[in-house]
Amino acid sequence: MTSRILIADDHPVFRDGMCRLIAAAFPAAELLEAGTMDEVLSLAAAGPAPDVFVLDLLFPGMNPPETLPQLRQQFPTSSLIVVSMLDDDATIRRVSVLGIDGYVAKSIPASDLVEAIRRVSEGEFVIARPTGTDHQTLIRPDSAAIMNLTQRQREILMLIGQGSSNKAIGRQLNLSPFTVRNHVSLLFRVLGVATRADLADLARKDAAADSATAATD
Repeated sequence: MTSRILIADDHPVFRDGMCRLIAAAFPAAELLEAGTMDEVLSLAAAGPAPDVFVLDLLFPGMNPPETLPQLRQQFPTSSLIVVSMLDDDATIRRVSVLGIDGYVAKSIPASDLVEAIRRVSEGEFVIARPTGTDHQTLIRPDSAAIMNLTQRQREILMLIGQGSSNKAIGRQLNLSPFTVRNHVSLLFRVLGVATRADLADLARKDAAADSATAATD
């Protein structure tokens, strides 16, 4: 699924444990380890762009409001996943708008971390926190935001509503997997939803609204 995963954390014990976990889940992947942002940039530039960055929220050289948007611009086809001990709504809101594709609390089970990486790689925007956390205070679908989407984004949203996978969307619209994934990740952020099911629900509501409008014209 992924070929190059860069794991950055300045705590060697946690970083080693995460590397072992990811290596077991994705045995074909090349794993890169970094303890500072300088090491992240050096390793990322030393070969093909990593498919996934797994980044501690705060470690040497990381200033989230500046560093994360810069990484998104420099590595537009990569997935950016932030991991942190912090799982409060305010922190996640602030970080989620910086161009990341996932936010994972360090307190979740190991299997949930692996699942979050898999889902992000498939184009979802993922917030993974301990079971029982109320996501409704954090994520509120906004149907009105659909009106500000580009035509291409609305096409992709419509296909998600029809149950199409990213691969199927790419084939139908003649787009690369990276392009589709980036569009889908952007939809998660712009529309303020946490799951693909939420996107599909918004798409169906939008289609129903369009049909109702057309019927009254």
